[in-house]
Amino acid sequence: MKILVDADSCPRQARQMVLRASARTGIQAIFAANRPIPDIRGETAVMELCPSGEGSADNRILELARPGDLALTRDIPLASRLVDAAILVMDDRGRVYTKENIREQLSLRDFALDLAEKGLKTARWAKYSNRELKTFADSFDRIMSRLIRAEKSSGLRRGETHPSDSG
Repeated sequence: MKILVDADSCPRQARQMVLRASARTGIQAIFAANRPIPDIRGETAVMELCPSGEGSADNRILELARPGDLALTRDIPLASRLVDAAILVMDDRGRVYTKENIREQLSLRDFALDLAEKGLKTARWAKYSNRELKTFADSFDRIMSRLIRAEKSSGLRRGETHPSDSG
């Protein structure tokens, strides 16, 4: 199990929470971005500096992701690709993306982009406040606990992969 973070757009407070959880649990946290992200350090933290270019960090996250991992992104198309690959995905505000809700999220995103292309202003993300951080923290803790329990019940040790994952 590992935590994969689309670090380009992840707020500092959420990154810090992931780093603390990673250090506390020993679960590797991989931060992928097209630029160096400050303060990504620790025995369980990895900064994946991806080439500049459209989608390179997204593609790296997809390469690294395996079922049982947790991915953090606010990029809806990336979230959709991860959900399709059976990866648990949430955004930095605590919303969990699932097969049941990802298509609706993609439709809303595409609709907003269409409006913007036509010159109509659309609502943007609200500023990342303590309220959003608390919602993220609650959801993140709940999901991490569930993933750790599932990992323990599968009989795998932390960081070990299932034999069917090799290939």
